[in-house]
Amino acid sequence: MKKNLIGIDWSRLLVQVCITMIVFCLYACFQEETVPVTIDFTYTIGNESYTTPARITIANNTTGAEKYSWTFEGGQPATSSLRDPGIITFTEAGAHTITLEAWSEDDRQSKTISLTVYNGVTPDFSVEILTNNIAPVTVRITNKTIGGTGFRWVFEQGNPAEYTGENPPDIQFVEPGDHKIILIVENGPAVDSLVQTISVSPALSPDFEIIPDFEDDDYEAPLRAVLANNTVGGLQWQWSSSGGQISNTTVQQPSIYFSKAGTYSITLQASNGKETMTITKDIVVKPNTGLRTFTDIKLGINTAHASIGSFYSTSLRRVVTKNDPDSLLKYVDIAYFGLNATFTFNKFTSPDSVEEYTFDPIPQGQITHFINSLDKCACGISFSESDFDQMTTDAPLQALNITSTAKGLQPFDDVQVPRIVLFKTQDNRKGVIKIKSFHYDGLQSYILVDIKVQKK
Repeated sequence: MKKNLIGIDWSRLLVQVCITMIVFCLYACFQEETVPVTIDFTYTIGNESYTTPARITIANNTTGAEKYSWTFEGGQPATSSLRDPGIITFTEAGAHTITLEAWSEDDRQSKTISLTVYNGVTPDFSVEILTNNIAPVTVRITNKTIGGTGFRWVFEQGNPAEYTGENPPDIQFVEPGDHKIILIVENGPAVDSLVQTISVSPALSPDFEIIPDFEDDDYEAPLRAVLANNTVGGLQWQWSSSGGQISNTTVQQPSIYFSKAGTYSITLQASNGKETMTITKDIVVKPNTGLRTFTDIKLGINTAHASIGSFYSTSLRRVVTKNDPDSLLKYVDIAYFGLNATFTFNKFTSPDSVEEYTFDPIPQGQITHFINSLDKCACGISFSESDFDQMTTDAPLQALNITSTAKGLQPFDDVQVPRIVLFKTQDNRKGVIKIKSFHYDGLQSYILVDIKVQKK
């Protein structure tokens, strides 16, 4: 081993230096590298609703951290140490902060974001119809909305048609029908709406009809009628007449009575709390003739009783057939029997004895006297076709003594046309039947007659 002048072993020293440098290099190579914390997170809101209760889900995208500390201001839960804290609920409106602090042994970082939650929106309003729903209609609206900060109103066919603001003015609707009232409420990103519908009735338009009773439809005195009120948009009524007696002048639909012939005026004043209108109509009441006339009445032979009918009621003013309800039979006062389509045997007979001529009996049938053959009855009565045609009142009938006799009840054929038949009903009304023609149609053959009879 060589030494220098001062006694240093340079070879050994060189070896030690080399070993030290190798150790240092190895230490430097194996020392752990510091990793920084990169903090990042986002959130999604449930149903995209920022109204209370708002529910958010955190997505933690932080890197380099080993531990986490969350703070949710106003949230439930308020804190969390989990990397992924799950769903956080905010039940109060306002601005809320979310803070995440994340760290490792070498680094520590934090991040804060702000979240604004709004109150929930519950649109509500009430509609008050002022006076009534007859056009024109004014409505008053009371806004009962919870949680709204912006309001827009739409009034279908209203005046005004739109309004922006919490409390709209009174709205008027003129057109009849259904109208929508729409409220659109905003509160930040929250938007909701509510629709209500009101119905507007047509405006006041007075009208009425004078409808005579069934017995007075010939407009002859004395006459009783119903005042059929057809007014649109009316609520109160006041009737008056220049001569008739009104049963009740303030009801909607009274009756009226005229004891004598003449021309009368009837006035209706209708109102509805908004406006008043009147209408007047005239009625002509004719003098009483004491006579009622029926024309072109078909009476079928016996085989046509089910289809055309062989019975007639002067009180019901209609033909009664075999197929009509039995309840009508008690009103029958004229019964015609035609044997066949050749009309060789015809006669009018009392309803209480129709069973003698192929018909079913009429329980408690009326008793009517007939003179089928004036030329054979030897009853001293003469009544011609001309007498029938010229008769405009019951005066020609008043003196006639009409009663059933064997000769007067004799049947007739179709040779004499027209033919006059006299009758008297059970309630002593006298009448005349004029047979105008015989119609030959097999089993559906019939006679065509006019009838004039005294009123009750």
